[in-house]
Amino acid sequence: MEDFPRYAIYYAPAPGPLADFGAAWLGWDAQAGCAVPHPQVPDLPCPVEELTRQPRKYGFHGTLKPPFRLVEGQGPEDLAEGVRLLAARLAPVRLDGLQLDQIGGFMALTPVGDVAPLAELAGAVVTGLDGYRAPLTAGEVARRRPDRLSPRQRANLDHWGYPYVLEEFRFHLTLTGPLDQARLDAVRAALAPMLEPVVPQPFDVSDICLFGEGRDGRFRLIHRYALSC
Repeated sequence: MEDFPRYAIYYAPAPGPLADFGAAWLGWDAQAGCAVPHPQVPDLPCPVEELTRQPRKYGFHGTLKPPFRLVEGQGPEDLAEGVRLLAARLAPVRLDGLQLDQIGGFMALTPVGDVAPLAELAGAVVTGLDGYRAPLTAGEVARRRPDRLSPRQRANLDHWGYPYVLEEFRFHLTLTGPLDQARLDAVRAALAPMLEPVVPQPFDVSDICLFGEGRDGRFRLIHRYALSC
């Protein structure tokens, strides 16, 4: 198994219409590990390449355990086995669907329905695999701008390496970088008809995915693990 600088545990849609849309929209297919052409989308406020520049390198995904370096003494094979064992103890989650939504200053797909089971799943992944995560460096902490975090978010950063986990978790599949409100409104109007036929109703999370960050800074799907509890 290839050794990557960082790893992450994501939800990534299985091959199909949603995965195809996400890869084309971002211009990066994390499963194939290659760039793909952006779609032609009328009435956007600026080119797709510009709208998606920030989230592109991560691939189309929903974060469960954010990117981390491996702690000393643990190798890629150890992590892969840990994810496999954890997935075997976790049950799939079904929600009513996904919807196009604005989160702060960016657009994303967010779940519809009772999100508590999904939050429990993400919490189990965060805590169950934390023994593989190296502590943050001072520089990594500083990049999270800890002075701007709430007390709970700062505690999460110190304990789990990321502010927005557990009680602060909100599942989403990022579609754009930060935009002003006028551009957000225009993107929503342009994307809504494209997404309607590809967004699943209901929305199933039936596996979790181990991703690795390549030397080029882009994340790739390493393996998909079925939730089989």
